[in-house]
Amino acid sequence: MNEKLNEINRLLVEVYDDVNRIEEFSIKQGAFSDISITEIHTIEAVGLYGSKTMSEIASQLEITMGTLTIAIDKLIKKGYVERRRSDTDRRIVNVCLTKRGKLAYRIHEKFHMDMVKAIMSDFSHEEEEVLLVALKKLNQHLKEIYMNGPKK
Repeated sequence: MNEKLNEINRLLVEVYDDVNRIEEFSIKQGAFSDISITEIHTIEAVGLYGSKTMSEIASQLEITMGTLTIAIDKLIKKGYVERRRSDTDRRIVNVCLTKRGKLAYRIHEKFHMDMVKAIMSDFSHEEEEVLLVALKKLNQHLKEIYMNGPKK
């Protein structure tokens, strides 16, 4: 049993690292080579439509407002996002994507879909179902045990 657990651990780490490397390579080779993976994830958190407050984005990314402020300042300089004060409450700062930010979002989203389609092309229907159930369980366990603490 220990051998099986070691193999599962090794594969989980390897898959995680591979996806990160592929994602980073894709960004650096594309039209948006001026942004990092962290910045593209910030762009994703801002969202394609409408705007979000700085606190909503910081909460979604689970980072401090100070860290987000630095990230947003960089993305503004690079032309991916813009910051606006609320018309009703000047203390509230909203962030939205620029045209360039929306394009980066869509291209990154397409990268993920293409990657998943390529992976799934080698799976039978039954294997797809098993993988989906296993990934849902894995995601649930990670959230319950490691992010929210163990069940009581």
